Amino acid sequence: MPNSRYSLHQYSVDTLLNLINLEEIAVPEIQRPFVWSANKVRDFIDSLYHGYPVGYLITWAKSDVPLRSGQASTRERIMIDGQQRMIALQTALLGKEVLTKKYRTQRIKIAFHPGREEFAVATRAIHQDPEWISDISTVFNSNSGLLRLVDEYCERNEGLDRYEMGEHIGSLYEIRNNFLGVVELNVDLNLETVSKIFRRINGTGVRLNAADFIMSKMAASEQHNGHLLRQSIDHFCHLATVPSAYDRLASTNSIFASSDYFHALEWLKDWHDNIYVPAYTDMLRVVFAYEFKRADLNNLVDALSDDSAEDTFQRLKNSIRAYINETNFKRFVAILRSAGFTDASMLTARNAVNSAYILFLTLRAQNMDPSQIEKLVRRWFVMSVLTGRYSGEPQATLGEDVRGMNAENGAEAYLKRLERSDLSDTFWNEGFRQNLSVSGFKNVYFNLFLASQIKVNDKGFLSRDITVRDLFVGQRDIHHIFPRNHLRRIGIAESKHNQLANLVVSQEEINRSIGDAAPARYFSELQMGCGKSEPRYGGIDNLEDLHANFEAHCIPFNETETTIFENYDEFLEERRKLIVAKIRDYYQSL
Repeated sequence: MPNSRYSLHQYSVDTLLNLINLEEIAVPEIQRPFVWSANKVRDFIDSLYHGYPVGYLITWAKSDVPLRSGQASTRERIMIDGQQRMIALQTALLGKEVLTKKYRTQRIKIAFHPGREEFAVATRAIHQDPEWISDISTVFNSNSGLLRLVDEYCERNEGLDRYEMGEHIGSLYEIRNNFLGVVELNVDLNLETVSKIFRRINGTGVRLNAADFIMSKMAASEQHNGHLLRQSIDHFCHLATVPSAYDRLASTNSIFASSDYFHALEWLKDWHDNIYVPAYTDMLRVVFAYEFKRADLNNLVDALSDDSAEDTFQRLKNSIRAYINETNFKRFVAILRSAGFTDASMLTARNAVNSAYILFLTLRAQNMDPSQIEKLVRRWFVMSVLTGRYSGEPQATLGEDVRGMNAENGAEAYLKRLERSDLSDTFWNEGFRQNLSVSGFKNVYFNLFLASQIKVNDKGFLSRDITVRDLFVGQRDIHHIFPRNHLRRIGIAESKHNQLANLVVSQEEINRSIGDAAPARYFSELQMGCGKSEPRYGGIDNLEDLHANFEAHCIPFNETETTIFENYDEFLEERRKLIVAKIRDYYQSL
């Protein structure tokens, strides 16, 4: 039987935090960034408090592994799995800031209610509530002692049982002495074996996605300059989010800064068009599908491990260079903008964006005419959003699409086939109209409607000069055509107030001036005011422009018949029909 490749240990939270503070345990390059939400940090602390299992950490006694800084580790051990949990402890218990996946520095403050033994993410209301300890790090970092903390808490909250509160606050402090299981990998294991172990974690406990394994494989493959490829992905995502970080990255990672990879990112320091800011998973999906004509990232994990690894790394290098190329990226973003998607908040369909960039790079490699590329990529992206193409089995669908993009008869023929099957009259008249029966403005269909308005330079609702595009640059409001308080007065359920067909984008002052007025009333006032060149709401002072504005916003208005504004359900249904027609015309114009 082979020798064990690991040993099991139990370490207290306090011991582990001290080892990290003393830099005797370091975070290697094969780890992912801190991606936990504040709620997940809260749940983790709650589990520790109540003694629930929180899984094993994995460390490795190895001193020459590249860290996230690009330097080699000189520490006794490195963290292979457990980074998220340890950073959660550092920010919640010790009050340290974290660098989030958005590359923003922030504190995650967790609050504790001793009476209810309940944890929460700290809010302004909690900070002002004396029943809460609004930041538990004050308990762990207190110089005045635990008894004084209990006394101060009971002074703020008269009538409490001091003994009971002392027990509960003491139990919070005792989290430091809770034990976590640690799997220590043997020092004689090589990087390849450790990477395989890291991969096996996906089979049990908390699943790590294939992108994490790929990033670990890259970092572990110095012989193929994989660590530089890994850092080119990390730093592209960072600089696309925070261009000002360029100089800091150059000064803190001298090895990467001297490489061609870093020079290829130099253009990002002056790039501020952040409508499309990819995560490393987005980048990996695009570069793999573009170069390898496959969509399942698990296949890339395997390719990085087999006998053809050297060829795989070379192809990845070429593909990553194509992705981060200044001309390619800027032209792709310009295409998204030309389709009316001018703000990052509108690009919520990430798989559709990724597939569109795959198509762009594919067509560029095929030397297609640039104007034809723009047309096909625009239509492809909007078709994907319209049909919810990647909402079911995105990986399988993307695999099918990548094959179609590279088919012998070409991507254009493949797109036309999809249009015939997925964008039929039945889709427009029934399926898509039904899709519009949704609530909220943070959905892909409302974004499509706004894109259709931006594309033709429509004015904002009741605006004379300011366009929908302008409103995304400045101050904008989401106006309810049937105001919510009016809907409450007439007995419409809250769940129906934010129906997509009840929403328009308007100037803040126009939204405020309408207030809670019934639509039948304020539309009548609009008519009368414009008939006298005396605008009642907004700046439109003539009927022709007013009716054009109604048409641009798909308002089902008939100046001789205003009963449509007295029946909410009828209004929604009629407006949905107009929105469908507008988006259909928009798609045909792309």
